[in-house]
Amino acid sequence: MTTQSILITGCSSGIGLHAALTLSARGYQVFATARKSEDVAKLKALELNAYHLDLTEPETITKAVAQVLEQTAGKLDFLFNNGAYGQPGALEDLPTAALKAQFESNVFGWHELTKQIIPVMRQQGHGRIIQCSSVLGFVSMAYRGAYNASKYAIEGLTDTLRLELHAAKIQVILLEPGPINTQFRANGLIALNENIDIDNSVHKEQYQQQIERLASDKSTAPFSLEPLDVTKALIHALESKRPKIRYRITLPTQLFAFLKRLLPARWLDKLLAKG
Repeated sequence: MTTQSILITGCSSGIGLHAALTLSARGYQVFATARKSEDVAKLKALELNAYHLDLTEPETITKAVAQVLEQTAGKLDFLFNNGAYGQPGALEDLPTAALKAQFESNVFGWHELTKQIIPVMRQQGHGRIIQCSSVLGFVSMAYRGAYNASKYAIEGLTDTLRLELHAAKIQVILLEPGPINTQFRANGLIALNENIDIDNSVHKEQYQQQIERLASDKSTAPFSLEPLDVTKALIHALESKRPKIRYRITLPTQLFAFLKRLLPARWLDKLLAKG
């Protein structure tokens, strides 16, 4: 069997790193990317094919894609769009520039990368694009509005791509994790302190709760899982003859998907407001 190739974004830690290492050990030709040069060096030290790719800098996307295709004779079997961060904060406190930055990384960078990979997959007549969304891609929570909006956008773009690429035999698949134990919260805490004027906000008291949540080494949410659980879903999405359209990972994701269908919107709001 020919070795299958996969390009993964956001491999500095967490879901991306675990996926890259696991798939490499499984025999895939993995191309791991990261935004910071020191993380690229770390990935190379782990004997991974690693490249610099910053989703907010289109020229690095183009360069990384060219480097990968040079190694694969112009082919790529899979793309795993994973790199993202969460900008916490009440929407009324959020600078528009911070919201734009959230979309540059979480949406526009994914779109640019995907646009560059689609012609490759069209030419070879197959491919799968796996998008790492979130439970917050279909339900909203207070103080996560920027991230909510970016993941809602990814859900819409992914559903549209799935329709548009069906005839090209390119499958487009969503992973929807809930709470996962990664460094995601630590990065969110940095973004909160950088972009939100906490001391002068009417939400100051609520921000203290957010700071405690984000400062925790482990997710404080019930039923949190590990990156391994996302990788398991990813492997099924890559290897199944008939992959799911959506993989709802963690009990909270499955529960909220059910409740959103079942409950009136006001009831669901009351439930989410307690989160």
